[in-house]
This record gives sequence, structure tokens and C-alpha cells, in this order.
Amino acid sequence: MPETAAKIFVCDCEGTMKIDGEAVARSCRGGAALATNLCRRETDRFVQALGTGPVLVGCTQEAPLFQDLAEEAGFGGRLSFVNLRETGGWSDEAAAATPKLAALIAEAQAILPETPTVAMTSEGVTLIYGRDEVAIEAARQLMDRLDVTVLLTRPGEILPPRTVEFPILRGTIRKAAGHLGAFEVEVDDYAAPAPSSRRGFVWGPGRNAAKSRCDLILDLSGGTPLFPADHKRDGYVRVDPGSPAAVQKAIGRIADLVGAFDRPRYVTYTEGLCAHSRSKRTGCTRCLDVCPTGAIQPAGDHVAIDPYICAGCGSCASVCPTGAASYALPPHDALMARLRTLLTAHRGAGGTRPVLLVHEAEHGDPLIDLLARWGDGLPARVLPFKVNEVTQVGIELLAGAVAYGAAEVRLLTKGRRTDLDGLSRTIDLAEAILSGLGYGSGRVGLLACDDPDDLGRALRAIPPRDGAAAPRSFLPVGDKRTLMRTAVAEVRAAAPAPVDLLALPPGSPFGGLKVDTAACTLCLACVAACPTGALSDDQERPRLSFTEDACVQCGLCANTCPEKAIALDPRLDFTPAAKSPRIVKEEEPFHCVRCAKPFGTKSSIERIKAKLAGRHWMFGPGSRNLAVIEMCADCRAIAQSEQGFDPYAGPPRPPTKTADDYLN
Repeated sequence: MPETAAKIFVCDCEGTMKIDGEAVARSCRGGAALATNLCRRETDRFVQALGTGPVLVGCTQEAPLFQDLAEEAGFGGRLSFVNLRETGGWSDEAAAATPKLAALIAEAQAILPETPTVAMTSEGVTLIYGRDEVAIEAARQLMDRLDVTVLLTRPGEILPPRTVEFPILRGTIRKAAGHLGAFEVEVDDYAAPAPSSRRGFVWGPGRNAAKSRCDLILDLSGGTPLFPADHKRDGYVRVDPGSPAAVQKAIGRIADLVGAFDRPRYVTYTEGLCAHSRSKRTGCTRCLDVCPTGAIQPAGDHVAIDPYICAGCGSCASVCPTGAASYALPPHDALMARLRTLLTAHRGAGGTRPVLLVHEAEHGDPLIDLLARWGDGLPARVLPFKVNEVTQVGIELLAGAVAYGAAEVRLLTKGRRTDLDGLSRTIDLAEAILSGLGYGSGRVGLLACDDPDDLGRALRAIPPRDGAAAPRSFLPVGDKRTLMRTAVAEVRAAAPAPVDLLALPPGSPFGGLKVDTAACTLCLACVAACPTGALSDDQERPRLSFTEDACVQCGLCANTCPEKAIALDPRLDFTPAAKSPRIVKEEEPFHCVRCAKPFGTKSSIERIKAKLAGRHWMFGPGSRNLAVIEMCADCRAIAQSEQGFDPYAGPPRPPTKTADDYLN
């Protein structure tokens, strides 16, 4: 929230918004100025209000006009806009939408941090990948603006052009990698045409595994996409070659992809927090499992995220249990601060049973707009909450929304979207937590629809259930993992039926361990593998301790344990005991038989002796080497030097014989 209250304008759009303007103004911090035709007859009121402080206009349709007016007036303050018309004013329930409008106005005043960017450069070197004359014609249209090469896959009879204005080659792309400005393709059956080609191209001898680089790829082959989630790969444009309109649109789009571009660095990644692997043992693979573009790859003990390939879906951040991957558009704490402002302002203005509608601008805004113009509009208790990608939503936002007072949460997606695995996991986790705390089932769910009427019907069908028993207002501070734990603890504090222990589905980021203490030898390999310090040892005696609150269920301990004595136990323990180390197993140390220094454990020493006695040539009957096992490392070295025993020594060398020996 800004330090000073903004000057707020609420316009009823020539009386088409049947809202209680006075009530909305009273609900706003510092009040609000009411208008009915602010963008035409009353523009002077807007200009006169421009000073040094922030200004908020409750209209997005005429935002360019107000920006021009502010620029002409030399306004140097912060000018922002919020859509009150389509989201609440144009609705059959507009008269009851005062709490919603007050909440949207409050949220719009939040200042979000800037997002870091990465630079990409394209010099216009373009590969047009096709199968017939469509690709050649596209090259003709682009050759004056781009450096084009045509690659035809399994072409039929094609009449050679009269003049060779750009290279036309044959080949099938076997592999492609890269991004805008840095693509690399590997081509099979690569061949050039003979210059003597007459009625059709006569191709020379082909070769495989030919490699080439380019800045842009226009795919008119009509085949399988060269990249996963191809629509998210910058610089790769693929359309149906059988649609002339789509081809022309693609030509216009790719022609503009020349120059330097800044794109958001969608994910902030801290490799030191990653729990992917330790000592070549694999642990957490959640981000690898859900990334649709292949931007995440294993890189030793952690993973690597390529910011040039990352398309910003945020699935990795939503499922990351440690917070190593965190979404940056905006950061998790800024997004939660917006959510807190929205829901607390709605409650403060008298709103009850709010439904949070999480949506993306590209998909949600047009549906909401059409529903307002041609349908009944959004119900008064539905609060639209815009995010960059719905797949970025993590458990902290879903749990936090309910803790802040949302009665229901719906995530609006396209009807045939296929990259929702990570989001589905998050929703399943939220449902397990909420149902286990007495909220009932169905509080959080997907709303997959592409029709505004379907959206309206689905929202009106949501039952008017009460939300949290005691809504919270906690501040969203800390790193992502801390905020996850805080949100879950707060939703329990507000729950109708709180419990101390709650079972969760497999793959959850919270839980304990089931340790077979009889099988555990206290080798402490699990302690060395644990990336979060949830497992710890004791410098004074053989002891294994576990802090459940720090466990992220990565599985590294279970995969590292040589005795297979550890199993994951996904759950939530809300008691204070979960925050403190508890002893899992403890044994008396074994004391060196020579110097009495403690080392190892009695059980492990006895187990080793039992396995070696009589089964190894060094520890046969009557051997004194068994005593060496009962010594510490220092004494063991001393004892071996005293015995003169060399396990690598061969049999005694025969005595040297001279000529006299043979003569005798």
C-alpha cells in the first residue's frame, strides 16, 4: 500500500453502472470522487486533481486518454487504473457490489516490485521449415526484412523459381534446441538442389546429422512441433500451412522479431536450497516432472533453469518444497500482500462469503468482459484476482486465501489446457488440508471453460458457504517456504475444526519419517544427505534426531539409507514438537579396547565382527585381527604397524643362490 492515500475517481459510466457510489466512496481510504462522464465532459476534474500524490481512476477502457492528459499536465506522480465496470458495475448484482468495488480499489493501489529481465537478441536469420510452395511464398514475403533459408521436408514435385533469391534446401529436422536468437537444428536427408533442375527440383546426395544455427524458425511443415509447449518458445512460430490467414498472421509476427528484446526472468532460483540430489542419489524431481518446456535440467546436486527457455508458467515454483524456485512476476510475498489487501478490504466493507476467482489476463479478461456486456455479469461476491499464470499458484496462496476469509477459490483455465499437472497437485494438497480441518470438500477447484455463459453459470452454482470461522490478517513475510508454513498454520488457526495431526497425499512438501530403528545402524548417511538439516546427529554420542518442521519430503534420506530403514510419512504436525528436534535413535558408543576413546556404536561393531569372523581370510580362527575392529582409527593404524602385517604383501622371496651353491 502507498504511504499517502490516492485520489480516487469512481465513474458510473453515464449511469450504466447501478452502483451505490456514495457507499463505495465511504469504503475507500480517504474517500473517492464520484463522476458520471469523467472521460468526456468531466475531464477537467481529473486534470485539476493531478498534483504530486498518486491518482487512481476506476476505469481501464479510457486509460490511454487519461495518461495523455496527465502527460500534458506534466504529472509526475503515480497514475493507476482499476476495472470497476466489467468486474462489478455491469452486473445484475451491481447494487450489492459495494464491498467488491472497495476491495478492487484497495488492491489496485498496491505497488508491485519490478521484475528482473534477461536480454535476447535476434539478427533476423530465419529458417522457414515447410513442405511445399507455401514455405517458398512465405520466404518471398519475408526476404526483404529477414535473412531467410527454406528447408523442405520430403517435398513433392515443386517448380524451381526463375531466380534464386534465397537458399532452398531439402531435409527433415531430427532435433531442435535453443531459443530466440540462438536456435540449433540437426537435419537428416540434407541436400541442395541441382542448378540444372527443370520441371522440378533435382536433389543432390543427402547426408544426415547436418547442423545449422538460426535466430528464428517459422514452422510451416504441418508436422509434430519441434519443441514441447511450442507456443511458449520465443522465436519459434508454428501454424497450420493449410490456413492462409494463419500463415499471413505468422509472417507478420515473425517479421517483427528482429533486434534486442528484454523478457522477464520469471523464476528466481537459489541452487543452495535445491533438494534434487546428493552424492549421485536422486531426491526431489517435482520441478522436472511438471516443467512443460524442458527449461529445467539436472545439474549435479541441484537443477539448472534456463531463463531463455522458461516460459513463465510457474509450475516449478508452485511445487518446489524448499523455495529454491520462486516465482518473480510478482514475488510470492508481493502477490500474497495483494491477496491480503483484497480480502481484508472486502471484509472491512461488509462483504461476506467471497469467492476468489484466480485468472490470467489473456484468458480471464475477455470472458469477464463478455459476461458483463452480454450476460448477467459477475456475481457480487466473486472477486477477480489476476495473476500472470494460474499455474504459478502455490499452496501458500490457496491456504492464505481461505485464512484471509475466502469462502471458495476457483482457478479459471482454458478448456483444453494440458500443463496443469503441478496445479492439480497443489489443489489436491489444498483440498486435503482444508477438508481435514473441517472446511469441507470442494473449497478449491479448477474452472475450465472458454464460454462466458458457462463461466457465469458455474460461478452462480457455487454454494454460499461460510468461510473461515475466524478470518486472519497475518502479514505475508519471509521466504517462500516460511510463507507456506505460515499460511498453513493460519488456515488451521481459522479452521472450524482444527486438528493437531493431518495426513496428506504422497508428494506433499510437509511430513515426517518412519524409521525402522531395529534396522538403523546409525551410520548417519541420511544426515549427510539431508539438504534442509531436518536430520541431525550429535557430536558427543551416536544419536539421530529429526526436526519435522524442516522436512520437505524430498526422499534423499530414504534413497541414501543403506539399510532401507527410512520411509516418508506425508503429514502436517501442527504441534510445537514439530519445530524441535526429537531423538529417533540413540545408542551407547563403543569404546576403543586400546585407548578407551568412544567411536561407533556397540551394535555396529558387533555386527561387523559377526559378519567377518570365520568368513574372511584376514579374520580366521585364532587371528588377532578381530581386535583391530574394536579399535579407533588411530589405534588401528598403530596396531597394524606393530604387527608388521601387510595385506598386500606376497609370499616370502626365495633365498638368493650363487654359482657356488650350484657347484656344491
